[in-house]
Amino acid sequence: MHIAVVGLSHKTAPVEVREKLSIPEPQIESATGQLLNYPHIEEVAILSTCNRLEIYIVTQETEQGIREVTQFLSEHSKLLVPSLRQHLFVLLHQDAVMHILRVAAGLDSLVLGEGQILAQVKNTHKLGQQYQSIKTILNRLFKQALTAGKRVRSETSIGTGAVSISSAAVELAQMKLDNLAACQVAILGAGKMSRLLVQHLISKGTDRICILNRSLGRAEELAKQFPEESIRTCLLTEMTAVISECDLVFTSTSATEPILDRAKLEMVLEPNRCLMLIDISVPRNVHANVNEMTNVQAFNVDDLKAVVAQNQESRRRMAQEAEGLLEQEAEAFDVWWRSLETVTTISCLRDKIETIREQELEKALSRLGSEFAEKHQEVIEALTRGIVNKILHDPMVQLRAQQDVEARRRCMQTLQMLFNLDVEELFS
Repeated sequence: MHIAVVGLSHKTAPVEVREKLSIPEPQIESATGQLLNYPHIEEVAILSTCNRLEIYIVTQETEQGIREVTQFLSEHSKLLVPSLRQHLFVLLHQDAVMHILRVAAGLDSLVLGEGQILAQVKNTHKLGQQYQSIKTILNRLFKQALTAGKRVRSETSIGTGAVSISSAAVELAQMKLDNLAACQVAILGAGKMSRLLVQHLISKGTDRICILNRSLGRAEELAKQFPEESIRTCLLTEMTAVISECDLVFTSTSATEPILDRAKLEMVLEPNRCLMLIDISVPRNVHANVNEMTNVQAFNVDDLKAVVAQNQESRRRMAQEAEGLLEQEAEAFDVWWRSLETVTTISCLRDKIETIREQELEKALSRLGSEFAEKHQEVIEALTRGIVNKILHDPMVQLRAQQDVEARRRCMQTLQMLFNLDVEELFS
């Protein structure tokens, strides 16, 4: 069995490609079902965020498994395989293991050390369990990744002052505008990203904020989380009227098509009124044609790289400290992985002993006579099972506990020889 990851991220693909491959959470169940229908994919987990799409698989045939994932991504995105391949990365086993550990720790994020990715990895694990696409191997891998992410944040300083995409968006606005605190601001959407936007805007002194959402109740619920602020709420249908009064608009909705374009803005913006749009959604909420308007500045998630570049050196030093912890976590996973070599030997030994137990029990019961056998069979059955379990317990525990690979393999070879076991290798 082998672990592999096929994916793309802000490092390998621009936002216009990433949005075509994005898999919203309501589509995860269907996507995992499609992937599991391929003959060479045995386990699968899909990590889809605004900055990455990564598909983790367990497969017996690595090359075929990767080909099947690539085919799925091509069909999903409507991109031909040759044009898609130039944006994809493929990592195998140890590299794949270290990659998910780095992702969970925030070391592969656009904003180095950002905290939101850990929750996204946790959600990927939860959905994989819910849809039964994650089994023994990916379950252990994602648990190790979550442990690694928590350790890095608790044992290093990388989380101190690390910004999310939302706070990077607010920092970008502060860099580009003369007086952010005095701006009239609209936020389209009322999800987690929008909550963070409100939080960071308030920290910068901005107090004229309007939240717009398809559901007014959800917008009001978000506003109530900031009881000391006078935050307006409106339906998204009032978007153009609200934007006409704004200096700055953030978009963070789950829409799969742009909800703002040049035509809509030209209808409501006065010729001399300037507007800044910061779109942190993938797929994008703002059409690229708004850049044709002289009085509009538009930015998307890729433009946040300029903000993130600030303070990058200090975060790099923290990241080096974190890498040492990740090496320990990767080693812990590798020890577990190697211990799986013992599974077939242990299973084969147990099956052989169980067959002997059943045969000898049947002989003994036949000698005792049917009346005695019926009356006492359960007791004798439990007795023989208990004896077998106690005899096998210590050898199995010791075999699993052997961390030295060669020592463990010698133990397995000895067991196979002594008990004449016919063992088929499960892992290669």
